[in-house]
Amino acid sequence: MHSTKIGLNFVRGGVRLLNAKHAIHRVMCVGSASSASVTETLPDSAKKLVHIPRDVIDSFKAVLGSSNVSTSQAVRDHHGQSEAYYQHRAPDVVVWPETTDQVSQVAKVCYQHGLPMIPFGTGTGLEGGILATEPASVCVNLTKMDAIVNLNSDDFDVTVEPGVTRTALNSYMRDQGLWFPVDPGADASVCGMCATSASGTNAVRYGTMRENVLNLEVVLADGTIIHTAGKGKRSRKTSAGYNLTNLFVGSEGTLGFITKATVRLHGIPESIVSAVCSFDSIHSAVETVLQVMQCGIPIARIEFLDEVSMDAANRYSKMNYRVAPTLFLEFHGSEGLVKENVMAVGELVQGNGGSELQWAKDQQERNKLWKARHDLWYACLALRPGCKGLTTDVCVPVSKLPEIVVATKEYIMQKSLIGPMVGHVGDGNFHVVVVFDPKVPEEVEAAKEFSEKVGRHALSLDGTCTGEHGIGLGKKQLLIEEIGETGIQTMKQIKAALDPKNIMNPGKVLMASCSYIKPAKMVKYSM
Repeated sequence: MHSTKIGLNFVRGGVRLLNAKHAIHRVMCVGSASSASVTETLPDSAKKLVHIPRDVIDSFKAVLGSSNVSTSQAVRDHHGQSEAYYQHRAPDVVVWPETTDQVSQVAKVCYQHGLPMIPFGTGTGLEGGILATEPASVCVNLTKMDAIVNLNSDDFDVTVEPGVTRTALNSYMRDQGLWFPVDPGADASVCGMCATSASGTNAVRYGTMRENVLNLEVVLADGTIIHTAGKGKRSRKTSAGYNLTNLFVGSEGTLGFITKATVRLHGIPESIVSAVCSFDSIHSAVETVLQVMQCGIPIARIEFLDEVSMDAANRYSKMNYRVAPTLFLEFHGSEGLVKENVMAVGELVQGNGGSELQWAKDQQERNKLWKARHDLWYACLALRPGCKGLTTDVCVPVSKLPEIVVATKEYIMQKSLIGPMVGHVGDGNFHVVVVFDPKVPEEVEAAKEFSEKVGRHALSLDGTCTGEHGIGLGKKQLLIEEIGETGIQTMKQIKAALDPKNIMNPGKVLMASCSYIKPAKMVKYSM
């Protein structure tokens, strides 16, 4: 299939993917204001939050149209909350650009007036990346830019705008026999996944976003538009100059707006088989994972859930699996290869005292299984209705996985925490969702202390404090300990060069004052 332009030029004809969120702001937009300050048209509850001059609001409306600018309290509140537990202020205005040029124009206005800008995609991040941290913040909602710009099926790549989610993209390409396999669980936008360097359940086979992004279009803080690999370029590899693409992958909106992403695609496998097996101990389950990876078996997914996670999943997703440490597995390939890999993994499972594999062969069964896995965040929160969740996101060398998983479980039990454990253990990444009552200060502190201990343990094992969620608001100190003084200073210099006024998603990733603290030499949990 030749390259087909299906994006901006044909949007009015209906090719754009529909997004129900587009309409939410229209009934909430502020009407014409009578004087210099927009606060005069807002409810009393909102007046103290709005710090943006009337002429700036008018500039946004001139660029975007009045219907694409809102200072409504309800809209601002909607954009001032996320899946994270962090509590921060709402943005002072929300804008909806529809083209890259409009994003650039908005950035120029904000740069001129020194206004903080916050990129907003689907709002599914877990580290508070979309939350405002400063007054006079402008939330730039990119969901209206939802065109699939260029699908190159012969070359296995596609270019999308920031409003395109991974499920919408895969639905669009299904009849081409192609799919985008990076799957963080939530229906995140592809560009948002670039911003956080997301991965997920398929990363063990297909890699993370870093391995799957070919080119990015980025609007910098001053409105400059750049293409990280050159405009329109999409070669599978390059040695040309600095790797600007991966500079922005994982930058969490602190260096610029990602307004287009060109990503790799893969062929839909001939055969897909999923299975579940349980174990009597966490160590046996994780040891099986290590052996599968050491044997070089090309498994597509290998997910670990402890007994608390399995109980939560059974309750929330109406399943009836054994409440015990469990592995969710999936195999991709030809029928012969899948059968061979299944037999090899089955032998390893039995050798570690695991149960027989329970199969999910047809698509409906597989979808139910993996939906339960993806819904686990909400299943965990349902264990304590009305409470919040703080999730760890460490990743260690696979050989260190049994040590840290067992130690983490011991610490959870020692502190009597509600902390279901789940992980993409094939690449050494696992999470603990600590469910706590935000109204009880002792519980909040216990959750934070736990997260820091797990993070530092991972660092002591040559791992990272975040495998896929990003630094956001909560892991800035751990980043200092992980990267070191010179690394942090280099990051700050890059930030200063691209965003000298510090208006791109300020307060995220880097501390305002990054004092270096020597990493703790911690090899096990102790009090």
